[in-house]
Amino acid sequence: MLRRKIETYLSEWKQAEDRKPLVIKGVRQCGKTFIVKKFAKENYQNVVYMNFLLEPDKKSAFTGNLDVDTIILNLSALIPGARFINGKTCIILDEIQECKEARTALKSFKLDKRFDVIATGSLLGVKGYGKHKKGKKEDEGVDSIPVGYETIVDMYPLDFEEFLWANGVATKVIDTVRLCFENESAVPDGIHKAMMELLYRYVIVGGLPEVVNCFIETKNIDLIYQTQRTLLAEYEEDMVKYADDTDKPHIRECFESIPKQLAKENKKFQYSVVRKGGRASQFKGSLQWLEDAGVVERCYNTTTTELPLSGNAIEDCFKVYTTDIGILMGMLDYGTQADILKGNLLGYKGAIFENLMADFLCKSGQKLYYFHKDSGLEIDFLVRFNGECMLIEVKSKTGKAKSMTTVLKNKDVYHVNNAIKLGQYNVGRQGEVLTIPLYMGFLIKDKLQKSIIPDVDFSLLLI
Repeated sequence: MLRRKIETYLSEWKQAEDRKPLVIKGVRQCGKTFIVKKFAKENYQNVVYMNFLLEPDKKSAFTGNLDVDTIILNLSALIPGARFINGKTCIILDEIQECKEARTALKSFKLDKRFDVIATGSLLGVKGYGKHKKGKKEDEGVDSIPVGYETIVDMYPLDFEEFLWANGVATKVIDTVRLCFENESAVPDGIHKAMMELLYRYVIVGGLPEVVNCFIETKNIDLIYQTQRTLLAEYEEDMVKYADDTDKPHIRECFESIPKQLAKENKKFQYSVVRKGGRASQFKGSLQWLEDAGVVERCYNTTTTELPLSGNAIEDCFKVYTTDIGILMGMLDYGTQADILKGNLLGYKGAIFENLMADFLCKSGQKLYYFHKDSGLEIDFLVRFNGECMLIEVKSKTGKAKSMTTVLKNKDVYHVNNAIKLGQYNVGRQGEVLTIPLYMGFLIKDKLQKSIIPDVDFSLLLI
């Protein structure tokens, strides 16, 4: 059974006295349903579960009045044997994007407070909630969202630390790696070697639970690849099923172009790579669909290497990475996994490890940014780290980072003091550059700084 970080979040949510209905959203097959049902079974006397995708008849419980008493009466009729006990029942609304009225009803459950509600949604971003579509009312879907009466949390496929747990890596080993990162000290050789091997396995497997379970049970690369391809086929079915008719072929073309986009020396997403002569007007909405579905994440170029990164992002200049490294591996040719393990790949290996870093950042809840100038200067990623803008360079093996050196030498222009370079190194520092092994990428995240706002004598401002 796979251990997931969101289980801790669920426990904390249940302990909160004034908790709101919880909406967990994430890409298909990332484990939402399994975790929610497991949590509810372990923490509630009664669980009432419905899946609006597989059981569309359950939508009728949310027609008409949306007060809790009416909904419970309707559900009691639709689900024989269902028991609703105040304070001891959890109602699970799976695939809630299929029933907007159920989403609206979360407000009623919050105000009523008798029952805990957990909803999950795989395609919340693409089902019209708050989306303005040509020929439809601008506010269609907006009224369905009970703003202020629900808590929304993102769930991803397993991150690298969860993958380590799944492979039986002891907490004390992970803590040792974390301490070496924080203290900038070398990882013991035995741990370093084992962690590098586990990282390469993570690269070929990714974090989708079904694929991870296949890996743990079989260690068979062929079966792993087949499982990835099956899940990708399900994603493509979603594209056909849920997208507008005019977008369907464009979404698939955008999705299938990602490996080619990342193969370019300049990995900026180009619509002409999707289709010869392609333009933003044709594919912009399709790319947004993929992002809203949680399959890909855009990495925006910035005008400068300064904080805030979101304020300096260039809206129409970006790269595109898959949110899970396993999705990219499943899109590549059969045999690529074996090549990764053997170290046979040449130039494309760099693209794979860049996407690996994007995987690390996405799953820790960070947005993606990079820096590129027409002169050729380019930094793989920019992040907020320890309260400052940090340069991140990813090397599949080892190598020089000329652009990073240029930026660090010109502080009056770029205002950057430190950088991190990832590769097949152990931990070390060379002046302003901290070198770390690739597997430490999951540790690069900014720690929230607890600051106290000083008191101000506002009486001086009164007239």
